[in-house]
Amino acid sequence: MQSSVAAHIIQDVETPCLDLESHLIRWFAGDGRYTVLNGNEGITDAAYFDRDTYRESFRDVFERLREEGLFARSIPEIENDDLFKLSPFKALTRDQAIAVEDILDGLFADLGTGARTTSVVQGNPGTGKTIVAIFLMKLLADIRDYDDAELRPEDSMLAEYFVPENRELLREFRMALVVPQQSLRKSIQRVFKKTPKLHPSMVLSPFQAGSAEKPFDLLLVDEAHRLGQRSNQSSGPLNKQFTDITTRLFGHDDKWKTQLDWLLAQSDHRILMLDTDQSVRPSDLSAATTARLIAEARDNDRLYPLTSQMRVKAGADYVAYVRALLRGEPTGSIDLGEYDLRFFDDLGAMRRELLTRESEHGLARLVAGYAWDWRSKKDKSAYDIELDGLRLRWNTTATDWVHSPTSVDEVGSIHTVQGYDLNYAGVIIGPDLRLDPATGRIVADRESYRDQRGKENNPTLGLVYTDEDLLRYIVNVYAVLLTRGIRGTYVYVVDAGLRERLRGLLAISGVS
Repeated sequence: MQSSVAAHIIQDVETPCLDLESHLIRWFAGDGRYTVLNGNEGITDAAYFDRDTYRESFRDVFERLREEGLFARSIPEIENDDLFKLSPFKALTRDQAIAVEDILDGLFADLGTGARTTSVVQGNPGTGKTIVAIFLMKLLADIRDYDDAELRPEDSMLAEYFVPENRELLREFRMALVVPQQSLRKSIQRVFKKTPKLHPSMVLSPFQAGSAEKPFDLLLVDEAHRLGQRSNQSSGPLNKQFTDITTRLFGHDDKWKTQLDWLLAQSDHRILMLDTDQSVRPSDLSAATTARLIAEARDNDRLYPLTSQMRVKAGADYVAYVRALLRGEPTGSIDLGEYDLRFFDDLGAMRRELLTRESEHGLARLVAGYAWDWRSKKDKSAYDIELDGLRLRWNTTATDWVHSPTSVDEVGSIHTVQGYDLNYAGVIIGPDLRLDPATGRIVADRESYRDQRGKENNPTLGLVYTDEDLLRYIVNVYAVLLTRGIRGTYVYVVDAGLRERLRGLLAISGVS
């Protein structure tokens, strides 16, 4: 039988007490030994007097509880796990809390009037779009199932939503979380399996949501920019399924219908987690489609921006800086604080440093753009990437690669790390991105880019993708890779011209 624990600390007006409660709830949920029974009223990650000192004492409380057998793992082990990183019990940043409250206000108003609505949560990498989606799933389940006899904490920021009127609106409420990427979907299903009132079956692929026999009241869509338009799928059965779903939902096969259209048809309400600059393939929703979604959500007061950087300790300025750098746009100076950003001339040196960080903190991984053939997929003895005397292989699994036992010796692709956090990312910028010596511009090298579905034209829709289109996708790939590291990012560039350009702009001493 699954053990459970309710981490209820005595409620007090003092913020440190609430902060300690929040930490214990998250640590218990992340440890996975117990099922946390707490509701999801929402605690913000607020600043208060002498917070750092208090939080050091929280670790002492944790160690006492661990000595008594209540925790199976250490804090670093817990905090590196997806059960912690994707927990619905996370403390929210201020803008996340505002977004959650505004979303609830809008949703309950729309449920009351019967209006069909599409909302957009927009934010850069690391602003917590996935956390907001998971938080909302658990919160709505708690509001739906709460008991009038339960004592709700009066100082909870979300206590006002636990009322009979809202509970009635959510009666027989059918909701699901749609996640386009297989790897991230599997990780979230694991979290839902350990969370009361949620279930792995509530986490769906776009194909599963589109083919569902019964429509949904609400679909939350993570990484909505990765929803697909009609294109060559990865297998023949999926091509047929695309046709079958479209035909069933719209009465005929319309080649211009996308997976977004399926979700619009299959639900009364949609909440889309969106970052247009994380689209990495031509088969993703078009830029025109995502721009229209954002504009319509803004016009309907259903656009909810996230700005606080939760992942990268260098802050939101670092994310903007990286994107501008890769686009060849002017960049000013940037204060990285204690963020460990380094530029390497030798891949072996970068890998050795990364292995040291792995022994110290865990979750230090090599990642790269898709600029090398995946030979080892068919020949297990073959190597894929050979540079500076190193012979490396691509990831041997596509599911939860960052936590797989072989990942420390492999190189992850965009499709294994998008949506995930690392402590340190060692990024190999391959020959698919180079500096044109004639123009001084950063350009895409189509021949060196090995993701065939990432550069192929779309004959079904009659779309041809130019080198400028390809450049946008490749830049987006590297922008994602360069914003995975919480504590630091190490960079190695294959193209000599681009190496010198980036070395100067990053203003970092080379390491040899």
